[in-house]
Amino acid sequence: MSSEKASNPIEPFLLLLKDARGPGAASVINQAMGAPGVYMFGEFLDHPNVKELSTGPQASVFQLLNIFAFGTYKDYKASTSQLPDLTPQQLNKLRHLTVVSLATANKCIPYSVLLEELDIENVRNLEDLIIEVIYADIIHGKLDQKNQQLEVDYAIGRDVHDKSISHIVNVLEQWCNGCDGVLKGIEEQINKANICKNKQNKLKSQLEQEVINIKKTIKTTQHSDLDEAMVTDSSSNLGMGEKPGKKAMKSKGFRGAGGSKLWK
Repeated sequence: MSSEKASNPIEPFLLLLKDARGPGAASVINQAMGAPGVYMFGEFLDHPNVKELSTGPQASVFQLLNIFAFGTYKDYKASTSQLPDLTPQQLNKLRHLTVVSLATANKCIPYSVLLEELDIENVRNLEDLIIEVIYADIIHGKLDQKNQQLEVDYAIGRDVHDKSISHIVNVLEQWCNGCDGVLKGIEEQINKANICKNKQNKLKSQLEQEVINIKKTIKTTQHSDLDEAMVTDSSSNLGMGEKPGKKAMKSKGFRGAGGSKLWK
């Protein structure tokens, strides 16, 4: 049972609301707004027994629940005369939710903005609150004490008001248009790269063909030069009155004749 509560902290309050009406439902909502781990309130607003509070004597509790779902501590301060007083737990929770809203809109939040939005008097108390928020795992970030700011890496989502849907649609459309622009740019770069690649491949083929042609020319020239050299050498020998093989035969006959005379 404890593990179920940890995974879904609003479940016990939803179970209580099944049999709670009027002041009983208001009491359950007041407990939920101060309970640890409860940061989403949309399901409470959709509950029939909670909706009944909007027009009854407990309407102020319903209005306060709307601020916990969609608003900030500044919104509460602007309407304190029409709203119930906050318990210390509720005050702390609403400040946590305010930090989440600021973190959703900005990745670097100056201490000056946080001090004003949270109505906290000094930096020491502000940093203690931010540390609580980080340990509650509703934002991830770090304190930059040197530059007096909170650097945000992640923040949980809050409940979405019906009035915000059109804004969300516009943001998503802008994001989609931006993605289309990026994809178009990538496609253009791919086409340019392919054109450049084709040109390089064509140039490479031309160079390879030129090398082949040059090699053929060199080979043909070498063969022609060799043939000319052989013809020139043959013509030179014939011009001197020599016939192939005759010189050797004459020398052989001379030596043979001399040899016979020597023995006689």
